[in-house]
Amino acid sequence: MQASTARADHMATRGGNGASGPVTGGVRIGSIAQMGRGTAWRLEHLHSYDYPLLLWITRGQGRMILQGLRSGIGTHNAVFVPPGTLLSLDLGKQGFGLAAHLSATGPEGRDMGLPEEPQHLRIRDVQAQAEISGILDVMQREQTAQRPYADEAMLAHSMLLSVWLRRQMMDHADDGPRIPAAHRLVQAYCAMVARDYASPKLMGDYAAELGVTPTHLTRSCREASGLTAADILTQRSLYAARDMIETTNRPLQDIGQSLNFSSPAYFSRFVQHHTGQSPSTLRRSAQRDSAAGRTAPAALPAVPARGRAF
Repeated sequence: MQASTARADHMATRGGNGASGPVTGGVRIGSIAQMGRGTAWRLEHLHSYDYPLLLWITRGQGRMILQGLRSGIGTHNAVFVPPGTLLSLDLGKQGFGLAAHLSATGPEGRDMGLPEEPQHLRIRDVQAQAEISGILDVMQREQTAQRPYADEAMLAHSMLLSVWLRRQMMDHADDGPRIPAAHRLVQAYCAMVARDYASPKLMGDYAAELGVTPTHLTRSCREASGLTAADILTQRSLYAARDMIETTNRPLQDIGQSLNFSSPAYFSRFVQHHTGQSPSTLRRSAQRDSAAGRTAPAALPAVPARGRAF
């Protein structure tokens, strides 16, 4: 058990592959810390990805919010994050884990068989722990070597990860309690936020679509995640804004417009209120850090402008 954990720690810290390692056939692997690019907010603020993500925790413990549900997380925990799933992760200073950035389809467009729902599994079986550590180890070496047919190899190993995950889901099918209706409501709300955070919709609009009152939605969110419904929407919007501010040269007013803020001034006040810095100050700081090699920014696709115009 200790040997497999130590091997996983070693393989993610060698090689200096930047933020997440080189992309190989749409699949890449790196440490969870690399996902943060040297900043806590990239992991701790609610955010989502447009591809499947598998996390394997090898050291430490912390807290996580996965699609609106808060839980503790620790060593030998596996977390599967489907596309469009809200995630917040805090492993603390001693925590360590690996992140496999996957593809939903394999060779020739074959479905990888990954689950559609988020998964949080506590893996107690030593053999299962060794299996996933071994697969990730091979993927890391394949990614680093960049040999011929590396794309096909990475996709093949991703399929093995999918098989491993589905077997563990079967083995742990009876572990957790049934999700109550209030938590299912929160999960549905988070799925909508991940999809529509850049729209002009307010929290009350989401509540109306879900057929509940804003008060009921807020109460359910606070019980499940420790955050209000408005907090969840704010964190996702702030993450998108800050990412575009710090990793692109896009005009700041265009960023605000793409996220449907009513004016450049309102957008600036929103960012200043939640970060303590203006958008222009955040951008300058990120540029200085990048030039000094303290971060490895990588731009995400810009959010298309929708809804209200300035």
